[in-house]
Parts: sequence; structure tokens; C-alpha cells
Amino acid sequence: MIEFEFGTEDLAHTRFALSPLWEVMASVRVLKGVDEQGLHRPWVERVRPRIAAADVDFSPLFDLVPVPTRSPWSGCVPGFVCPPPATPLPSLRVELAMVRATPPAMLRTTGRVPAARLAALRADPARELGRLTDVIEAYWELALAPYWARVLTLLEDDIRYRAVRLVEGGTQHLFADLDPQITWAGGSLRLEHRSVHGPRRLDGRGLLLMPSAFVWPRVFSTMTDDAPQPALRYPPRGIGTLWHARPTTVSEALAGVVGRSRATLLAELAAPASTTDLARRTGLTPGGVSQHLTALRTAGLVSAHRMGRQVLYARTRAGETVVEAAGSGG
Repeated sequence: MIEFEFGTEDLAHTRFALSPLWEVMASVRVLKGVDEQGLHRPWVERVRPRIAAADVDFSPLFDLVPVPTRSPWSGCVPGFVCPPPATPLPSLRVELAMVRATPPAMLRTTGRVPAARLAALRADPARELGRLTDVIEAYWELALAPYWARVLTLLEDDIRYRAVRLVEGGTQHLFADLDPQITWAGGSLRLEHRSVHGPRRLDGRGLLLMPSAFVWPRVFSTMTDDAPQPALRYPPRGIGTLWHARPTTVSEALAGVVGRSRATLLAELAAPASTTDLARRTGLTPGGVSQHLTALRTAGLVSAHRMGRQVLYARTRAGETVVEAAGSGG
């Protein structure tokens, strides 16, 4: 068991943040087989063929994400490839800039990363880190960008819930239901761990709390002397519903505002889809679907992501919000 000892300054500096780059790393673990209960199977079944068909060598990224061989508690992701975010929600571009600026002395890990990969990084950091970030961007467009609005909504909902818990009952109430592996007692946060034990002083840095869609059922902790702030990455509330099929009932209220065809397309985009898929499912002509999607994209309700020769459309955060509000009558 790891025990994080909190002082007054630590409580003052504890904060929440989200990290697109961390979701990249955690999702790669899932693609490589760390999903025993199949929680992310719907996502894996859609994404794995895209990754396989892409004309991209993903080894610079995949080599840095070890697959546990003994238990889900083993397999460390190198800290230099997922630095703790300095702001509540940095863009992927900002996080990749941090990776490209990694000092050579930080290019190390205790995980099972191929020796040749680390040697290449250390031999020419500028070139290899640039190559790595290019690969991460390609992976993001294929695997996460079409689903990011849904993932981000789940993560932000968890943070809002935690904020209410903090207001209602203070720190103890905040941590009480963070995760079954986490308990709060006597000014310390205790995390069950099979291989690491003992107290860990935060030394006034506080703790960075990061809900993450792809870590369940684990909780990841980052606790090193040179880290600007220790981090705890935990599964958000409602993670079991992330990939559930959502109703495609068209809201009459939304149809009255944007028109029935566009409301239908927004409803159908509960999961990313191509123009051909949408035309087949809605009975609209491909040309009509394309025109409506262009209008929705111009309004910021839909985004487009190229997958080789195919383009997938997905609801943006604004699109998710509009559909949810119309469905609830709010």
C-alpha cells in the first residue's frame, strides 16, 4: 500500500486536470490487450482495423507502452512521454511540445522498453522525439479524435461531481468514493498496490488528480523526486457506460431548430460514421448527407476525421451538448 502524506500546503495545491496525451498512452495499453473485462471492446473493434490499415509505423509510440506480463500492476509508461499537465486541460499540441522539449537526462524509464528504442532517443533526441510526436498525432487522428467529445464529457462530468463533493464535505468527502482502491484516513491518502509500499511525502507539491477513461480497473500513480507534482490517474464515474449505444430517437425540439434531417444526423452520430453509413441508415441521399454535414460542421456541431480514403464524422462537444439538452428538454 502506498500512503500519500498530506500537509497543509499539499491540500492547498491539490488540483484536477485532464490530459489528451495520457489518454493516448493509456489507450495504447488497451489496444495491446490490457482490457481483460472487455470494457473498451466496442472502441477496440473499430480502431484496431484502422491502425492496422494505416500507412504509419507506430512502433516509436507502441514500444514506449509496455504490456504487463505478470499482473495489471506491472508495466510502466515512461514519465517523459506523459508529463503532468500544467493547466486543467492542455491541448494535445501543447503537450507534444513539452515532449519535444524533454531534456536528454529525462529520457529514461523503469518499464520494459526495448533497449534499441531508448538508445535511439538518447543518440538523437531532437530527431527521435520529433518522430515520436508525429506518430502520436497520427494515432490521435485515427484512434481518439473521433471519440474525444464523448470521452471528454465523461471526464469533465467526473470533475464537476468531485467539486460538489469537496464543497459539501471537504477533502475527506472528496476522496471517499474516488475509487475502491483509495481510502482517506488521518490526513493520508492510501492506495492499494501489490508491489510498492510505504509512505510518500508530497513536500508541499500537493496531488494532481486525473480522471482517465482508459485506466480502469487500475489506478496509476506517478511519484518521483523530480516530478513537479505527483499524479493519481483514476477511472471516472460512469466509465461502464462510455461505449454504450445511445438512443437515436430524433428530438422534436432539435428538429424544430435545425431541421429534421440535420437533427437525425446528429442523433445518428452517437458514434463516428461516414457519409455512406449515414445515408444508408437514414435514407437520405449521400449528396444530401454531405450538404447537411457541411452545415453542421460549419456550426461547430460536427467534426471530420480522415481515415485513409474514408472520412468519419463525429459530434463535437457542442454537438453532444445540443443533443443532450434537446433530449432532456433543458
